[in-house]
Amino acid sequence: MSEKDGRLYVGCTHEIEQRVERHNNGLVPATYKRRPLVLIHTEKFPDKNLAFNRERYLKSLWGAREKKKIFQNYINKIGHA
Repeated sequence: MSEKDGRLYVGCTHEIEQRVERHNNGLVPATYKRRPLVLIHTEKFPDKNLAFNRERYLKSLWGAREKKKIFQNYINKIGHA
């Protein structure tokens, strides 16, 4: 989630810590103006195809509801709004 604009970012990687660091260091064009980013959710998959299918789904119109649920769970967990 971008702390600057509050929007969610969905991505796929096998090195989550390094990927978040790259985003927050401004090395990813899609997010460099939206820094800092906070990791609010991760999922693991047994293979790349399943992971990319899930990413595609979450970026779709149908996945928007699920992203909202994920975000609300994060908000509830940290105790805000």
